[in-house]
Amino acid sequence: MTPILSVKNLTAGYGGASVIENIGLDFAKNEIAVIIGPNGAGKSTLLKTIFALTETSNGSVEFNGQDITGLQTSLLVPLGISAVPQSHNVFPTLTVEENLDIGTYAAPPVNMMAARDKVLTLFPDLADKMNQPAGELSGGQRQMVAMGRALMSDPSLLLLDEPTAGLSPVYLEKIFDLLIDIQKSGVTIIMVEQNAKQALRIADQGHVLVNGQLFKSNAGNALLADDEVRRLFLGGVAA
Repeated sequence: MTPILSVKNLTAGYGGASVIENIGLDFAKNEIAVIIGPNGAGKSTLLKTIFALTETSNGSVEFNGQDITGLQTSLLVPLGISAVPQSHNVFPTLTVEENLDIGTYAAPPVNMMAARDKVLTLFPDLADKMNQPAGELSGGQRQMVAMGRALMSDPSLLLLDEPTAGLSPVYLEKIFDLLIDIQKSGVTIIMVEQNAKQALRIADQGHVLVNGQLFKSNAGNALLADDEVRRLFLGGVAA
């Protein structure tokens, strides 16, 4: 089966300096893929490179068999790719409704109301907050707004950079549950996550980056049980 996304020998970075080198990964349709590793490993850079936000010096990125290397970010959203950055991912002075509507600008959905209804079904916490400024919401609710906005364009691939960063334990678990619901709606998810144990528990595939290179890939539950991965990245205790 053709992967939804294929990264081939990818080297990229900033200002002429490489952060990731010779990364090769395939991502299957409708999977949750988690990228873990120590700080500075290149995890976020890999996501940004997929979303055309870095300088690619070698290799390629293919989406549904199409070479998208070098395409502008604004052209990726109409193709079916959306992304949620780790920080500054909502417009705090705009209402929840206005934030969601912004998600349609680059790729208007066929039915605006149906797209909004789908998002509110996934994130019912937002239903009674549509007229509230996003900046007044809790961290977990703002993350829901950010993901909801990304889903308004009806993407087939969602890129998430640290979706649970800074959240309370209650919202952390809630976001992970919501990711499973998003996957069930037919969206492939690739995410960078520091809460590695929890993320690998819901992951179909996990990928470990170290020093800008791919260290190991396996099923999420297999990485949880991997002695080396557990010792180096999961606190050294059984998952």
